Amino acid sequence: MDSWKKQRRRPTLDEYFMNIAHHVARRSTCYRRNVGAVIVKDKRLLATGYNGVPAGITHCIYRGCIRMGNPNIELYSVKSPEEIREFFSIYREVPSGQYHELCIGVHAEQNAIIQAAFFGISIKGADIYTTTFPCIICTKMIINAGIERVVYDAEYIDPMSVEMLEESGIKVEKFQHRRKDFRQMKIEDFP
Repeated sequence: MDSWKKQRRRPTLDEYFMNIAHHVARRSTCYRRNVGAVIVKDKRLLATGYNGVPAGITHCIYRGCIRMGNPNIELYSVKSPEEIREFFSIYREVPSGQYHELCIGVHAEQNAIIQAAFFGISIKGADIYTTTFPCIICTKMIINAGIERVVYDAEYIDPMSVEMLEESGIKVEKFQHRRKDFRQMKIEDFP
């Protein structure tokens, strides 16, 4: 029994929930970035979310990405070359992390918060684990949802988000990997 205990290392709760967030991110339908988020309270998973379009809307992986300038024109109502050129001219080469409103997708953190609300689950006082640092839009939702702790993995820092999270008193932590290959691991990889 002792040798088994020495060989086996259970993931910490932070590793466990961040690993789930990374698995959730694999469901993303975004062309540009795959993000996952999980909301946890009292060591229990309450809601998950990944970035993608709202329910019932054709996924970006099929329709193309307006922000990247490669939409599938057949899925849009504008048809003449002039209409197409005018409609998409504002979306050309939108820098990553800017003008979030010029995207039909919903962010992972937003989807997790929406799922909790949809099913009547209180997330006040909860933690959110997200594979990237929250943008300003998600930050506002996190604050107003009553989430008390944000644990993020990849840095995608928005200075305004940092300032708002600090001012609101929400605890923000960069996820600390205990293993260098964490992102490639699966739950079953923990011996």
